[in-house]
Amino acid sequence: MSASHTERIFSELDRVRIERLAARFPTPDGLPHAVLEGFDEGDFLMPSDIPSDVVTVNSRLLVRDQDGAEREITICYPSEADAPKGFISVLSPVGGHLLGHRVGATVSWVDASGTPATLHIEALLFQPEASGELAL
Repeated sequence: MSASHTERIFSELDRVRIERLAARFPTPDGLPHAVLEGFDEGDFLMPSDIPSDVVTVNSRLLVRDQDGAEREITICYPSEADAPKGFISVLSPVGGHLLGHRVGATVSWVDASGTPATLHIEALLFQPEASGELAL
């Protein structure tokens, strides 16, 4: 699993919450969650210092896939996940790979079935930190 090689930025609050959740919800194959692998290559900032174009937990974004189809998704915690409605768990491969990237980034990985996947982050429609919701 690899993502684009751009610098990733994570909220320190998101990191703490995600590490706790990952310990409670291991992956079926026993491998680390994609988001935890991303933590190894990123920087951590306090929520108030997160740039307004960075994908954080509870961000709503517009993405475009490799076929050009656009869709709106929200990166959320597992208890709120509902993929058909666009709520994507941060512990899923999609959510884990998008978290920490900036608008304009193209993120690629290989999914569990071995299929390559690519999403381009077109726009950030809502980010809690940019809206002053620092504990969301």
